[in-house]
Amino acid sequence: MAPSKYKELDSSLPIAPIVPTDTKDGNDRLIVRPSFVLHRVLTGNPVKVINTHGHCYSLETGQDILDASGGAAVACLGYHMVRVAKAMQEQALRVPYCLTSSFSTQATEDLADFLCRSTGGNMRHVWFTNSGSAAMEAAMKLAIQYHQEEDPKSTKTWFISRYASYHGNTMGALSVGGHAARREMYDGFVRHNPTQRISPCYSYRDRRSGESDGQYVARLADELERTIQDIGKDNVAAFVAEPVVGAALGAVAPVPGYFKAMETVCKSNQVLLILDEVMCGAGRIGPRPTDQFPNPLHAWQDPLIGIVPDIMTMGKGLGAGFSTVAAMLANVRVMDKILHGSGLHNHGHTYDNHPVETAGALEVCKIVQEKNLVANVRDTGALLGKLLKEKLGSHPHIGDVRGMGLLWGIELVKDKVTKERFEGNGKIAAGICKLGYTAPHSIQVYPGSGSTNSKQGDHIILAPAYTITVADAHQIASKTATLVSEYFSRLRVF
Repeated sequence: MAPSKYKELDSSLPIAPIVPTDTKDGNDRLIVRPSFVLHRVLTGNPVKVINTHGHCYSLETGQDILDASGGAAVACLGYHMVRVAKAMQEQALRVPYCLTSSFSTQATEDLADFLCRSTGGNMRHVWFTNSGSAAMEAAMKLAIQYHQEEDPKSTKTWFISRYASYHGNTMGALSVGGHAARREMYDGFVRHNPTQRISPCYSYRDRRSGESDGQYVARLADELERTIQDIGKDNVAAFVAEPVVGAALGAVAPVPGYFKAMETVCKSNQVLLILDEVMCGAGRIGPRPTDQFPNPLHAWQDPLIGIVPDIMTMGKGLGAGFSTVAAMLANVRVMDKILHGSGLHNHGHTYDNHPVETAGALEVCKIVQEKNLVANVRDTGALLGKLLKEKLGSHPHIGDVRGMGLLWGIELVKDKVTKERFEGNGKIAAGICKLGYTAPHSIQVYPGSGSTNSKQGDHIILAPAYTITVADAHQIASKTATLVSEYFSRLRVF
């Protein structure tokens, strides 16, 4: 490959501002004590957030940062949502913890009831944990248990996922994921696990010239079928996918009919279908109402997805950043097999079904429902997407602007016509994010890499709070467009 004609701005880690730990005063004395926290970057101390207001962080430096990404698509209610904090405080004073292998609490029962009802009764049981990664681990274990309950001699232990996917950072979740950069260091371990990957539904890059939606879907479904047959259908436990791909591809939605076709292949081979809604769920994509689901909350309820998963995971927006909660839900078919078999859920963590966390998440869900925020996500999300396309669609280094609801991705390319990617592992996206933390931009966007089967590819994600207004959408779009344009204008041509 020919050398790039561009030299990017300094986009090395850390992305966020830090105070170097070797900072000295005039007498050559260290004035910054290294943090004892094992931060992701160890060459300095992250600047502290000392307060929050509206949709902004207030830093110890005096700077305010507009959070246009909800952190990592987490802070769906913005900040200072007093109701949630009070609900958690009251629960902590009443029942802060109990041994959940022996007891339950009303907060956990109420949240489980709310979520199962939100699926129209399609999901039978919920298990709560503290991260999306842990929820995916539990989903994988439950899939294997389901097949063991059906046949104690079952060899169904393989998982099929997609390239350029991300399902969590624990070893099992990394194994099933397809994010090359995040897997690289641990490849000696994860590649030995029984997993296989197939092509994502990534129309911008992978659809062939002249290929219709139906033809593209048929090709992808055939790839899944062939992969199952190659492994042996008696060996495959589940197919795992995000309804709308988040961190790995940057808000990539499927083409119509994709998930229906994949579901058909799974059912014909007795393979479970697991949907990972950790980033795109809990109202994030603004699922559209139907007669069956007049008040949808989950991504799979949107007509574009249009299937009921066997197992699903939730996280991030479920707790809105107040509660460190995630969930795994299983449908009636899966749970009936276990209920009429061993009658046991063969999994558990110390802090699963934690009452303080579930109390907080329940209050988040009530606020989303009472304030009709999913409708606001649809409306302001459509506006935000329109504005981003208007302001950035013609930029020579913007390959694609895509998304649903309030989950939007901007793919960054070296060449708009050929779709050639920049070299490096997400350095351009990281550089844009890093510039965003500086004045006058003062905006947080979420950088991503790996929007390909290799480690190359750059995108940024916007995932603001469900509570944003029309004015907020205009501000976010304008700030993002200015940020991206300035970053590329600063690149020096060789």
